[in-house]
Amino acid sequence: MNPDRSDAGHIDLDSALVPIVGKKAADALALQLELHTVGDLVRHYPRRYVDRGKLTDIGGLEIGEHATVVAQVEKATLRDMRARRGKLLAVVIRDEKGAQLDCTFFNGHKVAHVIQPGLRALFAGKVGVFNHKLQLTHPQFEPLREDDEIRPFISVYPATGKLNSWEIARCVRQVLDVLDDPTDPLPPFLRQREGLAELGRALRRIHVPETEGDYHAARNRLVWDEAMGVQLALALRRHATVSRPAPACPPQTGGLLDAFDARLPFTLTAGQQAVGAEVAADLARPHPMNRLVQGDVGAGKTVIALRAMLQVNDNGRQAALLAPTEVLASQHARSLRVMLGPLGQAGELGAAERATKITLLTGSLGTAARRKALLDTQSGEAGIVVGTHALIQDHVGFADLGLVVVDEQHRFGVEQRDALRGRGERAPHMLVMTATPIPRTVAMTVYGDLEISSLRELPDGRSPIATTVVPLAEKPTWFERVWRRVREEVSGGHQVYIVCPRVGDVGGKDTVVDTEAPDSGADSGVDPGEGTARRPPLAVLDVAPRLAEGALDGLRLGILHGKLPPDEKDAVMRAFERAELDVLVATTVIEVGVDVPNATGIVILDADRFGLSQLHQLRGRVGRGSAPGVCLLVTEMPEVSSARERLDAVAGTTDGFALARLDLELRREGDVLGAVQSGRRSGLRLLSLLRHEEIIAKAQVYAADLVAHDPGLQAHPGLAALVAETVGDEERAAYLDKV
Repeated sequence: MNPDRSDAGHIDLDSALVPIVGKKAADALALQLELHTVGDLVRHYPRRYVDRGKLTDIGGLEIGEHATVVAQVEKATLRDMRARRGKLLAVVIRDEKGAQLDCTFFNGHKVAHVIQPGLRALFAGKVGVFNHKLQLTHPQFEPLREDDEIRPFISVYPATGKLNSWEIARCVRQVLDVLDDPTDPLPPFLRQREGLAELGRALRRIHVPETEGDYHAARNRLVWDEAMGVQLALALRRHATVSRPAPACPPQTGGLLDAFDARLPFTLTAGQQAVGAEVAADLARPHPMNRLVQGDVGAGKTVIALRAMLQVNDNGRQAALLAPTEVLASQHARSLRVMLGPLGQAGELGAAERATKITLLTGSLGTAARRKALLDTQSGEAGIVVGTHALIQDHVGFADLGLVVVDEQHRFGVEQRDALRGRGERAPHMLVMTATPIPRTVAMTVYGDLEISSLRELPDGRSPIATTVVPLAEKPTWFERVWRRVREEVSGGHQVYIVCPRVGDVGGKDTVVDTEAPDSGADSGVDPGEGTARRPPLAVLDVAPRLAEGALDGLRLGILHGKLPPDEKDAVMRAFERAELDVLVATTVIEVGVDVPNATGIVILDADRFGLSQLHQLRGRVGRGSAPGVCLLVTEMPEVSSARERLDAVAGTTDGFALARLDLELRREGDVLGAVQSGRRSGLRLLSLLRHEEIIAKAQVYAADLVAHDPGLQAHPGLAALVAETVGDEERAAYLDKV
């Protein structure tokens, strides 16, 4: 970058920092910020810029504010401290407008040789008062060099208490002075078409901008690098997946699928028919289907999945349905049996002629039942196998696995989902389902290796759900009304869920979250600061007995959470399904897949402790029958708080796609983009799912075209390096295919 570097040797992005910035500074950068190479440092971008023209004037300072001023030292006096040993340096500084400010430095002898009259420097600190005059007490300061004097912007870096922004800026300048121009990974045609700066110029201008347009152009270029890195990784993995052979399973006339369609008591929605046709066409090809079906709560995804499984069965192959919890796996197995009727009773009396067998395989099965399930799976007698992660253990063998259906895929670990896909010489088809609608940018960035189908309409028969926020901070008496409302639902012959964010004291040990719940509280939605001095979240094991002895005395209450023994969980869920319980007090273990049409009410306690998508999923447990549903969001958060804004948003719409977009706006994007990073230090520093939607969409198109013409990126080594830099080596890049 700098032509005057002939004596500096060859310095590139992989060079060590020690020879350039010195061992002390290099050690500090490594220890405090994990910056080890030149590339690490130059990609530690400024957090913001201070416009020299907008620095605080001394004349406009206010007591208590943190100010940054550029000023010249007028007077510096070193004297003994009065109350204790040591020297104090009293300094008077003056800004360009002539206003003066006192600064006081303790242990002044350490800085007296630097802070002398005539010095121009950047001073930063908290404004206080002494002897009726404003002053900065022991401010941070940075002497300004000649080139600093003409720089219009000062870069402010993410720093630590032991390594300030000025020290980082000094190291960056040292590196930029000797750094060779890096090879630009983006092809010239792409840069020209999108009007992008060269990489070398972008890296310089993001640190040392001359104009406001400089750093905007630099950031835009570097955002493109990150977007292309992610999209190329996804395109490479997508190409590798579809290049593998898979069992072709075309539709068969007169088979199980036709028989099932004939006995359906309802008509498929237009959306179900369209998505079903896409899935059927994918299954017929000799390459793996890799499709995500997203739909709002109750959109009818299960029917699509079952029809796909039957199409595979009609071709003599097995299908596996993977669920995140045992409660949901058991629920799925029962639902499939009900939907299929005699068509799912192979080997039983009354079975249809071409019936298949549904086998449940979970980790908690007894020895005999587990042995039988394993035998049915391995022999091929079971056409549909439903289970949890137990399905992907090495000793679970399939006779001929043709399709894997993953329900609520984001609840699974990466390697868990990929273990089934990698079985055998031929890859099974993969159908992924989620009832949490995904914003377009998230889909492109995190699920870009999947073909995506969306169900936006709800089947006939879904009842409306009225959602109300119960604000106990302003209206504490409404709490009694909540329990009267529960009794009203039960008196009408219906059932109610009561959800708590915590399990409670299990066997002498307090369980804060439910580890078997589909979402164990990671997306709690609690604002930093709002949780201070708050009581612990309400727990199932505390709430249930109090209600049974008090407000809900006389009603039949059940308890459900992930810490219960599996057989007890199943028994409780079955009792609720048979209407033998009026009220089910549960954790978020009921969040997905639980389908009890007679349940019309749900009370979510401490609702502010859940995320938007989680609340929407929980609300979807009601309104599944002919009677309207009611959802009560109980909170103690004050009216003026972001937590209440979230709850009001849930109450204001039942559109899961709208809530998903809002959820992304409210959450830290790192939670989403971090999933791309497979637990490593993020290579994504500037990419924003909300601000860079257009760039992500364009990058996806460019990446697909490049990989289609150059599957291994042999002709584009710079792009291959960009993929490695953004998402890691091949093992880490493979993660993107498994999300």
